[in-house]
Amino acid sequence: MAVITESTVQAATITTWLAEAEAQIKSQSDFLTQLDAAIGDGDHGTNMRRGFDAVGKALAGQGDGTPPGRLLIIAGKTLVATVGGASGPLWGSALRHAGRALGDADTFGARELANALDAAVEGVVGLGAASPGDKTMVDALTPATRTLHEALDAGRPLPEAVRAAADAAWTGAEATVPMQARKGRASYLGERSIGHQDPGATSAAIILTALEQAVAQTI
Repeated sequence: MAVITESTVQAATITTWLAEAEAQIKSQSDFLTQLDAAIGDGDHGTNMRRGFDAVGKALAGQGDGTPPGRLLIIAGKTLVATVGGASGPLWGSALRHAGRALGDADTFGARELANALDAAVEGVVGLGAASPGDKTMVDALTPATRTLHEALDAGRPLPEAVRAAADAAWTGAEATVPMQARKGRASYLGERSIGHQDPGATSAAIILTALEQAVAQTI
């Protein structure tokens, strides 16, 4: 069984991740808006696109020596400042918690990445008080982080483990279709929220896919 605890993840992985997230959110913003129009305010795609565009600009001003954790904290603060609705505070909390979990280290290993994503989920749950089954981004993030730990426990290399996590996020997002929303704007619709994929879970899956691609490019 492979041992995958070496510190192999660097700032380049984080900057590539957030750049990939910006590009993918931009390309799928119309899709996210369509999903949100069915059960929300219809602005999720627009808000996320604006937020990650601002993140790209904020990180462009950082020096090469900025630690990965600090980059995530900057990204989180930027999202809070620029994204309307619930998405800004939730993703801002997620990235800031992840960044704080990484601390000031210049590099970190697979386990530290998994723990940072756990911290991100804790930040989301702490702020939004959502649980799996509530039809939120938690329904994508929770299976993703669980799968990442399971893959690492099985000795899979980090790129494979993150790919499995991204796949689990998409499965979780798609599983929100038959759910009735219990949190957020969609919860006001009651049973009418059934039959629609949650936009927040979908954007979470997009962002986890961006992480998969960043790890594949930089590890």
